[in-house]
Amino acid sequence: MAAALAVRTRSGLVETLHDGVFAAADLDGDLIAHTGDLERPFFLRSSAKPFQAVIAQENGADLDLLQLALASASHDGDPVHVSLIAGMLHEFELGESDLKCPPDWPLGTRARARALASGEGKRRITHNCSGKHAAWLRACVARGWPTETYLEPSHPLQTQIVELVAELGGFAVEPVGVDGCGAPVLRTNGRAMAVMFARLASDERLREVYRAMHTYPALVSGTGNGDASIATTFDAAAKRGAAGCIGVAVRDQLGLAVKSWDGREDVASAAAIAGLSQIARPSAYQDRALSALVRPEIRGGDEVVGHLEPMLELEWA
Repeated sequence: MAAALAVRTRSGLVETLHDGVFAAADLDGDLIAHTGDLERPFFLRSSAKPFQAVIAQENGADLDLLQLALASASHDGDPVHVSLIAGMLHEFELGESDLKCPPDWPLGTRARARALASGEGKRRITHNCSGKHAAWLRACVARGWPTETYLEPSHPLQTQIVELVAELGGFAVEPVGVDGCGAPVLRTNGRAMAVMFARLASDERLREVYRAMHTYPALVSGTGNGDASIATTFDAAAKRGAAGCIGVAVRDQLGLAVKSWDGREDVASAAAIAGLSQIARPSAYQDRALSALVRPEIRGGDEVVGHLEPMLELEWA
């Protein structure tokens, strides 16, 4: 199907259709609705973080809910994010220099502006993946595993993550690639990712991570982002990933996966909300709360010149 996500960019007289895949699965792992190429593989990127956090916690990371939210996060680098992650490291006698994610500017616009104004420069702890790395380091300390090599695919932490993600989605995630933060990045497809997030919505093994993500969405992401807004508005946990990927777990109901093939986060978020609206029948309040994300403005100079317009046509099981 051409332009499976059918999210149209309208700007002046120009219209662009964005292709991708959408899948929703029930708690038994069966598809509810879908569109697009379900079997085409892509990388989970940061949408894997909830499941990576499970392995850290099971190996002695000893994270409270606030910290577990940061372990699952692609955070904006706001002061609250940085302070909590510094505490995560300090509790296990670790420091910022132990993090193997590269120095980076904060992901959030306001946090980046503060960093630039202060002359502070790029830091490892302001990298959006630093919470995940801090959780992994805590697990390594607890288990007596080497901390210098925790990003190697052969490290016991990473092999357990591969096993869990492959089991949850019923999909062979290897061979792994290398993510932007240096960690192994795992393969998936639309079908497998939807099943994984259905498990996050219901599996007791994943319940603590779900609770942390739903309780503290601004720690998992930041304010105003698509995943945080969905988690705030629905009884859900949601996780964005780089290159136009987002997963949603609606508590004890379903899992949802979206991948925009052109890598646009706004397209993925708009398609996720549009599909969720067709499946979950949101209230008028929920529709209003997410309207800016489901139909975001396109600006030219100081004027609004167009919008993203979801036209999602789902195939129902």
